[in-house]
Amino acid sequence: MRRRTLLLGAGGLTLVGAEAAYLGHRRTGSMEEYEASVAATRTALSKRPELRDFIRLATLAPNGHNTQPWRFRIGENRVDIVPDFTRRTAVVDPDDHHLFVGLGCAAENLAIAANANGHAGSVAFDTVGRGMVSFIFENGPGADLALMDAIPRRQSTRAEFDGRQVGSDDLRALVAAAKTPGVDLILVTDRSGIDGVRDLVVAGNTTQMADPAFIHELKSWLRFSPRQAMISGDGLFSASSGNPALPEWIGGIAFDLFFKAASENDRYARQLRSSSGVAVFVSEHADPDHWVRVGRACQRFALKATALGLKHAFVNQPVEVPALRPELAALVGLPGRRPDIVMRFGYGQPLPFSARRAVDVVLAT
Repeated sequence: MRRRTLLLGAGGLTLVGAEAAYLGHRRTGSMEEYEASVAATRTALSKRPELRDFIRLATLAPNGHNTQPWRFRIGENRVDIVPDFTRRTAVVDPDDHHLFVGLGCAAENLAIAANANGHAGSVAFDTVGRGMVSFIFENGPGADLALMDAIPRRQSTRAEFDGRQVGSDDLRALVAAAKTPGVDLILVTDRSGIDGVRDLVVAGNTTQMADPAFIHELKSWLRFSPRQAMISGDGLFSASSGNPALPEWIGGIAFDLFFKAASENDRYARQLRSSSGVAVFVSEHADPDHWVRVGRACQRFALKATALGLKHAFVNQPVEVPALRPELAALVGLPGRRPDIVMRFGYGQPLPFSARRAVDVVLAT
């Protein structure tokens, strides 16, 4: 689940900030318009929600580069979540690992919302076809209302946290919420362990940023202005990482000039230093079925964290760079396994939410 930050140097901020002010917000759109647009997708469910309302909440799930690689197909007594491979990120996610994790996150949102509103059912993975995930209406488990209420409020908060420790009761609650067959969750809360994760994140980020193909793919999913983010309804909006909104052409130039490994590594180091802990999810088997399970587990963790007043953000470089996976697996005590997701968590302030495409756009016929 890749959520990147964009750090512009102080001099660059001054330059592009003055230029953006000169051009005015006509070419960028306003943050007020953007926030109103995003808020419309994050409203709570009505007292009598319809099926498309559950799908809307499903689309709020985290996913790599916010590509939203899914289509929803409504059938008889079921909703199928079909992978949209036209939105895959072949460089950072060549085996579609993150894509299937994202499908699992979306399926968990849908299941929680439906089960909490009188439409019981369960999630199933299609191992025969190309990896469709289905929510089938039947006798299913109940749902934690606090998790459902957290769905519109959850976000990957790509900012520094305040360093406060999380109490043992809340840590146990996070582990219990994420419990999923076929998935192990390891919490790293000691400072030496977090520093070890930091070193792997920095090493992975350095490797990725030395790859022109990685940079090209990342840049194609960046959205620099509110207008651009609203029109596309997807991608990584700069303001959601705490950076200024800019006209598209200025944003592209600023990215080329100031997006450097050293400054990004410094930012990741500060972010991990400020975090209360790191959650590492490791599946029993490296296949799409288990990647979907990882998505469901990490989504429940994220929703429980949100309900407890915590923030979280993905730092997946150590799982995206194959050479670093054995080191991470050893660090969390699971040598020989492939780690799937790395998520830092702690207390902090929210940032602007990322955009989502409308339900009508993601419905499959």
